[in-house]
Amino acid sequence: MHDSPTLSHPPARTLAMGESEAVVGRPTVRAPFSLGLMKAAANHPELVLLTADLGKYTDVADFRARYGERFFNVGMAEQALVGAAAGLSKVGKVAYCTTYGTFATRRAYDFLAIACAHSHENVKMFAGNPGLTTGYGGTHQATEDLALMRSIPNMSVIDPCDATEMAQIAEMAADLPGTLYCRLLRADVAQVFDPATHRWRPGTGHVIGSSAADTDVGLVSTGLMTGRAIDAAGHLRQRGASASVFHSASLKPFDSQGLLAFAQSARRLVVLENHVASGGLATLVIEALQEAGLARRLLKIALPDQFIECGSLAYLQERYGLTTERICARVGAWLQ
Repeated sequence: MHDSPTLSHPPARTLAMGESEAVVGRPTVRAPFSLGLMKAAANHPELVLLTADLGKYTDVADFRARYGERFFNVGMAEQALVGAAAGLSKVGKVAYCTTYGTFATRRAYDFLAIACAHSHENVKMFAGNPGLTTGYGGTHQATEDLALMRSIPNMSVIDPCDATEMAQIAEMAADLPGTLYCRLLRADVAQVFDPATHRWRPGTGHVIGSSAADTDVGLVSTGLMTGRAIDAAGHLRQRGASASVFHSASLKPFDSQGLLAFAQSARRLVVLENHVASGGLATLVIEALQEAGLARRLLKIALPDQFIECGSLAYLQERYGLTTERICARVGAWLQ
């Protein structure tokens, strides 16, 4: 794991569709999804890739160039994308799909549920622009996708932290049974975890830092918020508060037992997610605590129940409290 970056703001600008959010203080990896996809394709000749006219913006150029006969662009038709993927699965293919999360979930929800998950089809949906990672407003910001996908039976749901997990999940997805929804981190993606030592496993969480008994605060996070949780924990420790992090990229299946063991070591919990506050990670955590009869004070850091406006990511993430500075300030005030 790399050292925590110094706190600073990226330059304020609205991102072009093909770009990723600005990363400050960490190394980046270019198109980690493509790296994992190419490894999976080399090992699985039955793997095919479909996109809904978004190949340019979902890091699939290398696959298209190397495996053109296994690549299909169905055009701007997400329901057709998912239906075709389900059909290919029925004849023995493993169908990877790419589009934006808003289009995959809002436009093709029934197709993912019935054509894919209902029949345990080998369809792997990789969905870009998760949560607040684009400044293009509510039409392109998939802020409620995890809640939607979690509610579908037989659906695996994943929110990778960084380039390391994105590449590993893309490579491993072909070997995972059934239908999968994974948030897609694209273009230049921060590397939080060292690929030599970190290994993503479905249904397993990771404790980062000491989780000794009577920790002041335990930060529970998923997706890109884990990098910020790690940074926030470091700053809280500098201020004299003991803090540790429980990261879970896997939301379904979810590591409830790992979460409970972590929660038992902390006096308070903070849940951080790049998603609305209902139906995602915070709901999973609260459900696990309630079912186990474990009471903990809990603070949710998430997006509000509203459509987010257009603007630069630096402005939007500051406005809605997703920056490390805002997280530290809010948690520090809450601990007093």
